[in-house]
Amino acid sequence: MIRLRLERALSPILGLLLFLQAGIIVTGGAVRLTGSGLGCPTWPECTAGSYTPIPDQVEGQIHAWIEFGNRLFTFALVFVALGALGAVLVLQRRDIRALAIGQVAGIFAQIPLGGITVLTRLNPIAVASHFLLSIILIAAGTSLYERRKPLALIAPEVRMGNWLLARFHLVLAAIVIIVGTVVTGSGPHAGDASAPRFHIKIQTIAWIHADLVIALGLVTIALYLLSAQRSLLRKRILIFAFIALLQGGIGFLQYYQGLPELLVGAHLLGATLVWISAWRIHLAAK
Repeated sequence: MIRLRLERALSPILGLLLFLQAGIIVTGGAVRLTGSGLGCPTWPECTAGSYTPIPDQVEGQIHAWIEFGNRLFTFALVFVALGALGAVLVLQRRDIRALAIGQVAGIFAQIPLGGITVLTRLNPIAVASHFLLSIILIAAGTSLYERRKPLALIAPEVRMGNWLLARFHLVLAAIVIIVGTVVTGSGPHAGDASAPRFHIKIQTIAWIHADLVIALGLVTIALYLLSAQRSLLRKRILIFAFIALLQGGIGFLQYYQGLPELLVGAHLLGATLVWISAWRIHLAAK
């Protein structure tokens, strides 16, 4: 009876885990966009002598609670990841055991990395590393969710050309995201007015990022044309193209509107969805 309930619960647990992995990127973005990156100016405590915000918090109560809320979100993520790992072990799902262990290990690795980010006063390299580890965990979480059912197989594309092009598509999507972190590290939303920045002209790196996005769009079109009709791969390419077009529109608009916080936040969410979609293309062509 317990095993049957666990089998039924595994899909929603893994879905929730992926949702929270994506959600912590959004909450982390909210910390940065509200200038709350140093709302808790030390680590692991929030302020000297206290693990929670205090009434006379130097950075102000709002910023402190926004930053502290993001820290609490990590505990929810740990809880769900441990639950997912426990379910996988009890069900003896050896095919996804390594992925479940990787989720727990990656989340625990995020904790000291978040501390380094605070202690280096939001150094853009530390901030980017924190984000990119989340991107890796989201990829693994997507794979975990895709393989939630025993012996679940993704319909393969047998042509080697499709596999190679899909792999190039994934690599290019990763490069777009990495360069996007450089754009972020060069832009105005640092999380705190005192945070260091990359010494790169924002217009230059933003246009490099845009050129890479255009290249990714062209590869997407080529992959669609080469994929078989009515295949799983083609369906996922269409989903990716739709999300990428929306993301490109938001990126274009935010740049010419002077990077308003709401549009930057939407762009951050869009980047997460683009990456999940790109990874699902990779899985369909694997």
